[in-house]
Amino acid sequence: MASKNKNISLLIVLIVAFGFSSYSQIELRNKIVDSILDYPIESASVYVQNTTIGTVSNIDGKFVLQVPSKHAKDTLVISTIGYKSYKTPVDEFDNQAIVYLEEDVASLDEVLIVADPRPETGNEVVLKALEKLQENMPDSAYIQKGFLRHKERNTKEFKWLIESAISVYDSGFTSPSSEYLKVNVDQMRKSYDLRDVDSLFTYYTYLKNTTGNKTLKAENLKRDTIPTSRLTKAIKWNDTRVNGLPNLFKGKLNLVRNSKEEDALFGEDILDKHLFGIDTILVDNDRKIYKIQIAKGNEYVGLDTEGIYNEGYYPKGWMYIYWDNYAIKKIEYELVAASPAQKSRSKTLFGTQTNHKLVINYMAYNDKMYPSYMYYETPKLVNVGYKPKGKMNKEEEKRYNKEERYYYTVQEILFSEVIEDKEKISEALSKDWDADIFSPKPYNKEFWKGYNILLESEEDEKLIQDLTKRSKLYKD
Repeated sequence: MASKNKNISLLIVLIVAFGFSSYSQIELRNKIVDSILDYPIESASVYVQNTTIGTVSNIDGKFVLQVPSKHAKDTLVISTIGYKSYKTPVDEFDNQAIVYLEEDVASLDEVLIVADPRPETGNEVVLKALEKLQENMPDSAYIQKGFLRHKERNTKEFKWLIESAISVYDSGFTSPSSEYLKVNVDQMRKSYDLRDVDSLFTYYTYLKNTTGNKTLKAENLKRDTIPTSRLTKAIKWNDTRVNGLPNLFKGKLNLVRNSKEEDALFGEDILDKHLFGIDTILVDNDRKIYKIQIAKGNEYVGLDTEGIYNEGYYPKGWMYIYWDNYAIKKIEYELVAASPAQKSRSKTLFGTQTNHKLVINYMAYNDKMYPSYMYYETPKLVNVGYKPKGKMNKEEEKRYNKEERYYYTVQEILFSEVIEDKEKISEALSKDWDADIFSPKPYNKEFWKGYNILLESEEDEKLIQDLTKRSKLYKD
């Protein structure tokens, strides 16, 4: 009996000390800060070495990570480009002490004294990295498990929030994603929708694309003549068309994965639409890395989106490419309105000239680079048709108020597991796959215990608290 009580006491000590639960998880949470300037470090990678278990810090520098207890003795790594990495055994991590990172730069002598010829320009480095993709990207089928946060807001408040667990199947870099990439929504965590339904602009686009009516004019549509159910159907159609996950993974903005596709942005004509310059050499987790600036080329960039004028952009941003093997670590990419037609459209419809913001981080696993985090932001015009001529009434003034009118949508994806086992992949593919993130599903409390999610920022947390189900757009 004494021995049994001793074992129980030991278990209690482990639970208190390491955060073990009935689900055998250790919860790590803290804040990452610049050691000199004392500001929070956003998008730092927090992961267990030699695994795909990881997360990223939010805008406040904070993170939370659930680690299976079997990895208690493995090494936790906290790293971000340009800083020295922080490393400690998982079971020795202190949830109370802030993590301070020190800046780190590459030795110039070490960079210059090399035996093999090196690319001398940013264009050459990027072309070399694209040439090496077949070596650095996964060459066989795999499934990635992850967490999606999809949010939509205007300048005043959140209007829509979806959080889901997702699976992404990919047959490998050399296979076209249009044919061999699939997405499934595994579980739903949150689904709040407080958007207004008076979107005549969306309804006009829906009718034009689904009926083929070439004579239809948006200004002839009257809200009081259209059933709300038809407007809701149009909004659902537009959600999938514009913000569906398959579009993000299979489209042009999946720059690296889809660089072999026809008309790819990072395809054979990449230097016609982009110019790349070496900014500096940094350090990432003890490895030298090129920081490459992305600038405009001689031609406009376009996304060829069906039914939407999504052309006439110039690119800007950064690429981070490892010095030793030319693997792409991170891309920060924006598309800014450049042509007269796109500038006018962007100003009128969105109130901004930046139409697309993309961040993709990659992680090394089994000598290949897998996406670990994706961020995509795009503006969106909702809740309004064509502005009436003459003096507006109070309801019309509210509807056309810029604070109410201009929305933006953000999709964040955190990947925390890679499955390469052929039997597990085959078993998963034998089930029905459904990529619809816009339809609420039953909440499974047990599933979410110990599942890694992105930590909300303090601002987001306050705004999300304002969301309720009192005005949900998608009724069951």
